[in-house]
Amino acid sequence: MTTKRIFRINFHNQDKVYEMYAADIAQSELFGFIEVETLIFGAKSAVVIDPAEEQLKTEFDGVARTYIPMHSIIRIDEVEEGGISKIKPRAGTDNVTPFPTPSSYPPPKSGPDKR
Repeated sequence: MTTKRIFRINFHNQDKVYEMYAADIAQSELFGFIEVETLIFGAKSAVVIDPAEEQLKTEFDGVARTYIPMHSIIRIDEVEEGGISKIKPRAGTDNVTPFPTPSSYPPPKSGPDKR
């Protein structure tokens, strides 16, 4: 019996926090990115429609794979069931923009002239 793996991905995007569900995630060949495939949205038979999830469906309509920068990822959890994808405002985003941080640093210089 094979269990289907589902991942919940939380990440920052333009002063908002996205929470999405996907069946496949991996480290991308593009340096500094996480590759997310097979996006999962809420139950197809649900009577109540969530506007935030509909916005995400529209935004990612036709997307086979998306690449999320590693520095934008808040957390990735493996969950038993998918949930409702959401877009929430990021707390404390009034007038503060975080300073970008590099995902890696250049290797130290070697040799007698280490400038």
